[in-house]
Amino acid sequence: MMRSTMWDKLKTVARGVAVAVFWIGIWWLLAALVQQELLIPTPAAVVQTLLSLLPTAMFWQSIAMSLVRIVLGFFAALACGTLLAVLTTRFSSVRAVLSPLLHIIRAAPVASFIILTLVWIDYDIIPAFIAFLMVLPIVWVNVEEGIRRTDRGLLEMAAAYAVPKRRVLTRLYIPSVKPFFLTACVNGLGFAWKSGIAAEVICRPDLAIGNRLQLAKITLETPEVFAWTAVVIALSIVLEKALLRVARKEAAHGNA
Repeated sequence: MMRSTMWDKLKTVARGVAVAVFWIGIWWLLAALVQQELLIPTPAAVVQTLLSLLPTAMFWQSIAMSLVRIVLGFFAALACGTLLAVLTTRFSSVRAVLSPLLHIIRAAPVASFIILTLVWIDYDIIPAFIAFLMVLPIVWVNVEEGIRRTDRGLLEMAAAYAVPKRRVLTRLYIPSVKPFFLTACVNGLGFAWKSGIAAEVICRPDLAIGNRLQLAKITLETPEVFAWTAVVIALSIVLEKALLRVARKEAAHGNA
């Protein structure tokens, strides 16, 4: 059994490496055909650029500040979205007042919010606010659904036996909402990351990945644009994998 598991893992790794080699080969072929580094730099040029960025303080400071901004916006959206879901499921009047806001946030393009906030908010705060705004409806809708899916029969029984509200919350509502909340976290993180970086590209706060991307584009440093894009993708994958691992552990703990 253990050998079979190890063999499966090796096959998965080998398949991933083969896929990566295939697409890098396609990239290299396109660069060779175009022969214009301004349009498509070679993989070697991008790697060389990335290696030149790695020892610089600016590289790590930009990554750190982007992470801080976007993660703060993400966690603020988790808290606010959960609170709004509780209020809108508890009070129909609150739902009637706030539901148009939910539809506006979900329907309007990210670029519109970024441009509007350029007038209202300090540039350093915009990426966090945009990440917050994009994740908010995801959390709101998912937590609402989790609350509505709580077993009504058990809630009625708890009310009949005068079970304390705290116990109802911890034993009924939280287990019901948890899977929906974790799903919102996993789905929302990707939106937070992409929208936050997009906001940085437009508002260009100091020490930000988006700012470095924009500067590289203005100065026609295409290999640097590719290098920073690779950093964005790598960080997105790492964050998503870390959150998925936490979500699986929480799900397994809940089922235990």
